[in-house]
Amino acid sequence: MNPLNAIPTLTVVWAVVTLCFFLLIAYRGQITRYEEDQLFLNGGESNEQREQTEIVKKLNRLAPFVRLLGGAATLATVCIAALWIYDAWQHIK
Repeated sequence: MNPLNAIPTLTVVWAVVTLCFFLLIAYRGQITRYEEDQLFLNGGESNEQREQTEIVKKLNRLAPFVRLLGGAATLATVCIAALWIYDAWQHIK
């Protein structure tokens, strides 16, 4: 079995995972667009503080998916490169 037979499938998987990863990164950027670096010193709950808390909650929910898809895209890239290197090594021998 030639290892290069798996490369088209891996390339499609890589493309889908990487696209999803970039979409999540763009969505995270859209969420943080309105985030402000403020320190709320008054004791009362303000509307701005509530909005910032909601933004942080959204980012915390999104973070595991960003890490998972980023790792999957990296793993797929490494696998594709390893298959190409393995095939090149076999041809050199």
